[in-house]
Amino acid sequence: MSQQSQKAADGGTRESERRHTILRAAIEVFASKGYHGCRIADVAKEAGVAYGLVYHYFKNKDELLETVFEAGWRGFFTRVSAVVQGEGTLEQKVHRIADVAIEAYRVDPRTVKVLILEIARSPGGRVNRQTAFAEALQLCTQMLMQAQEAGELRPDVDLQLAAALFFGNIEMAFTALLMGRVDPKDVEKLERAKRQLGDFFLHGVHARDASSSSEVSWKKEQEKSATRSKAPKRS
Repeated sequence: MSQQSQKAADGGTRESERRHTILRAAIEVFASKGYHGCRIADVAKEAGVAYGLVYHYFKNKDELLETVFEAGWRGFFTRVSAVVQGEGTLEQKVHRIADVAIEAYRVDPRTVKVLILEIARSPGGRVNRQTAFAEALQLCTQMLMQAQEAGELRPDVDLQLAAALFFGNIEMAFTALLMGRVDPKDVEKLERAKRQLGDFFLHGVHARDASSSSEVSWKKEQEKSATRSKAPKRS
């Protein structure tokens, strides 16, 4: 490599590192002060860089928030997509996705806080959560469709609604965790949260024999309903 090429490579690495440092600082400030309380000066101070350098990489705090969202969401979506595209039963995949979600909180609760809480508080601007959520729903619907075709899922299930309920459960689980329900360092409680998140979607919270599947329970309910409908009506 020529000396000029080496300098260009080194310069690119430094640029990337500075940008990453500023983004990480933005996450810390957004998480601690909130979107409305965050100032570019706070981000510069947290990153240990000159005030003007932040503007060299980002136009304003809206663009900072957008970039944080895109990076955080893309990482989460990529990991979930790998689960959906991989081998395994529906039950295994649901629990693996729950594992991905709770691990994201354990590893980086500050980023999860920004993605779940502060994005929603930002003015209707650049961050399009609806598009990202639609992307997740499409992926989950694909997983549920495959399970339904394989006979793992009840044939009467509305796949898009079920997908929305699953990712809605994940979002609400994040919200509960962020409200202080579970310390990200409490490994035992986080493991329990992973199990419950998957189990609640697959089997609900009804107290019944743990060995009975939702499919068996559904068939029993259908049989009872059919029996009641055939019973003679009282005059």
